[in-house]
Amino acid sequence: MILLIDYGVGNLFSLKSSLCMIGEEVQVSREPEEIRLADRLILPGVGAFEDAAAKLRASGLDQVIRKEAASGKPLLGICLGMQLLFERSYEYGIHEGLGLLKGEIRPIAEKIPASFKIPQMGWNALSIMKESRILKDIREGEYVYFVHSYSATGCDESLVAVTDYGAELTACVEKDNIMGCQFHPEKSGDTGIRILKNFCEIK
Repeated sequence: MILLIDYGVGNLFSLKSSLCMIGEEVQVSREPEEIRLADRLILPGVGAFEDAAAKLRASGLDQVIRKEAASGKPLLGICLGMQLLFERSYEYGIHEGLGLLKGEIRPIAEKIPASFKIPQMGWNALSIMKESRILKDIREGEYVYFVHSYSATGCDESLVAVTDYGAELTACVEKDNIMGCQFHPEKSGDTGIRILKNFCEIK
């Protein structure tokens, strides 16, 4: 069973619908015991890093997630959920993340040309850096859907795919049982569905 962690900053409906469409049993919860009983976890998220991180700490879910990740349970972060997996973010200050992956979250404005719009919003191609389970059978140049103004940096040990938006930006990460997509697989058509299916098949 897959559990979508509900901590008040994610639009869960489309993600749950996509997972149900591929025949997965899905639960949405913020209860620690239900999180512990799940086979795999997804941490979604939209909005501001500081607010999301504060909600995780206030509810104690940050410690629950760290413990489940340490047990080897597959964990997928999506969009802001992926950013929360890292050590810290520089979004309007310095804010502590879950620290499950090495790296930090910085404004894409630091890297991309001034003529490029922020946020990056829309479809963009994946450039695959190394083989990974989450991107199994995903071909170079397949398109996925992004909406973000911040991006993971200093994450070479987990980086598996980038996208070109005037500069290379982190698109997908994987290290052991911890995975993340900066894009929204649930909004990325057949490619996104295959990525979600890959996650569901990881032991």
